[in-house]
Amino acid sequence: MEQRTHRLTSERLVGRPLKIEPGKAEVGLLTTEEMAVDEYGLVHGGFTFGLADYAAMLAVNEPTVVLGKAEVKFLKPVRVGERLIAKAEVLEDLGRKKLVKAEVFNEKNERVFEGTFHCYVLEKHVLE
Repeated sequence: MEQRTHRLTSERLVGRPLKIEPGKAEVGLLTTEEMAVDEYGLVHGGFTFGLADYAAMLAVNEPTVVLGKAEVKFLKPVRVGERLIAKAEVLEDLGRKKLVKAEVFNEKNERVFEGTFHCYVLEKHVLE
């Protein structure tokens, strides 16, 4: 399926689409040194969140989709060098509002993040 939204997203910072299907998406991200917050190599949670958010946007896959609210849990730490995969699925389609479940897994298939994203499809681009 063709990617219809967020086409200029940085693969290096937010991830690369692996699969886009109606109501579902998967995005992969290799974590890097520049994402670390300390000498232990702990990755800042914003990168994990961004990955999940990107997958949620692609699950909706409408050009004018935006995030309105998210309820999330960080379940395990992420380290520099880990490959992450975010999987997102539209749970409820309420017209212009979509509730999307997103989960992020590490290379050991351990869930490191989960969340519900409240996405909205606007009539025109949010900056117009």
